Amino acid sequence: MIIRKKFKFEGAHIVRDCSSNRCKKSLHGHSYIVEVFLTSNKLDYGQMIYDFGLTKGTIKDIIDSFDHAYAMWSKESDDFKSFIKANSDRYIIMPVSPSAECFSLTLLFLIDKILQATEFKNGEGDVRVRSVRVHETETGYAEAFREDLEWFNFSLKDIIFSSEIKNEWTDKEMYDKLIAYYDKQLGTKPFSNPVVSRHFE
Repeated sequence: MIIRKKFKFEGAHIVRDCSSNRCKKSLHGHSYIVEVFLTSNKLDYGQMIYDFGLTKGTIKDIIDSFDHAYAMWSKESDDFKSFIKANSDRYIIMPVSPSAECFSLTLLFLIDKILQATEFKNGEGDVRVRSVRVHETETGYAEAFREDLEWFNFSLKDIIFSSEIKNEWTDKEMYDKLIAYYDKQLGTKPFSNPVVSRHFE
């Protein structure tokens, strides 16, 4: 069984080395729609794969990080990076090109890490992100699947969020906690869902 949660953000980028001149040579933006597909091996106590309300926390904060932000490939020149940093409070440096394909892969990577670092407390099963679909326009989207995570050879530390983005997270230390968990610096999972008072026992 699969459930889907939809998010939106407005973002800007340049996609270097692509075929379209407008896309690879000019700053431009899109109204992105992100669809996150989750699956599990069982239903929780509320007879759900995963409560949609729980996606409004850390997962929403990560996706919202890209809203009104400039997504920049780490291969850009130091001069260009300095220009962006000097003129935009909200930016993300990515180890891959900010194409729709790489947005979907990056968000899949991040959401997967978040779910694995979350303590579930309502009888959930093995909740996993099955895929992430990123609509860049009304007519085109890219969808990344779990098996596509094998394309990655970088870590959480390779994705850099600006200070302004971090300051707007519900938990400003969220990403530092995530990195520390996967660096084995934390003994317990950094994120915990609320304990549910059950009506039926």
